[in-house]
Amino acid sequence: MLARDHYENFSVLSRLVPERLRDDFAAIYAFCRTADDLADETVHRFDDIADARAESLRLLADFRGQLAATYEGEPPSPAFQALARTVEKHQLPAGPFHKLLDAFEQDQTLVHYQTWDQLLGYCEGSANPVGHLVLMLFGVRPPEEDPANTDRYRLSDAACTALQLANHWQDVRRDLIERDRVYIPAQDTGVTPDQLRAWLDRKDDPEARVPFIKMIRTLTDRTRELFDTAHPLPRTLGHEAGPVVRLLVLGGETILRKVEAIGGTTLWKRPEVSKLDKAALIARVSAEKLLGRYKVDT
Repeated sequence: MLARDHYENFSVLSRLVPERLRDDFAAIYAFCRTADDLADETVHRFDDIADARAESLRLLADFRGQLAATYEGEPPSPAFQALARTVEKHQLPAGPFHKLLDAFEQDQTLVHYQTWDQLLGYCEGSANPVGHLVLMLFGVRPPEEDPANTDRYRLSDAACTALQLANHWQDVRRDLIERDRVYIPAQDTGVTPDQLRAWLDRKDDPEARVPFIKMIRTLTDRTRELFDTAHPLPRTLGHEAGPVVRLLVLGGETILRKVEAIGGTTLWKRPEVSKLDKAALIARVSAEKLLGRYKVDT
């Protein structure tokens, strides 16, 4: 999935979404946010994290059943009824929704990542399907239906993966403390979960801060390369989809800059994207739209 902050930015994003699509974006947002809560919020209801994860898996399985019922023409709740209307209107396949649920379930069973490639595989399920759904809302059909969109989907995957990774580097402390979850690839960085815990109470100790900062800098550099890869995408999408995707990319890059602005010390402090930051991004993208930067329609 895209991390919680991404979903919380929905109200900001919706300002650039055409009015005709806002209910559809809201329906997909509701699905993602509810599944996100089922995956992560149980941790606050149990003393034992293993019990919390077991409950999350049970709730996610039930939620998957409700999704299946929706695709069978029997949506079980108002939220799924709204999703059913969006699915029918835009002919959305079930695959992206199930991939998101797969990733939420993986979060309950695989909590310490080992390699960069393993982490990218997680993002393929947790983030990239959201980009696919957004493209389909704007009429950009998947490559298996329209091969002309192959490059657009490739660039979308780079953007969504980068955004997911940026959120991971922002949330190192929260994931470690609240969820016993570590997305920093241990084999590639040489930094293990036990090492992170040992450093946690040593925020003023250079022997803890320096190696962590160097490690985060390497990860943010690799993430920035993905954002750079995605930069051409918005201008290929036209005046409706282009600004929305552009705002997502800029939001992720802002998170990276915030991580860098605090010296990469996210094991001890979580950087925030402020309301002023968000307003500035909206103003920037709105100005680009007015200047005709997104003239090419799909």
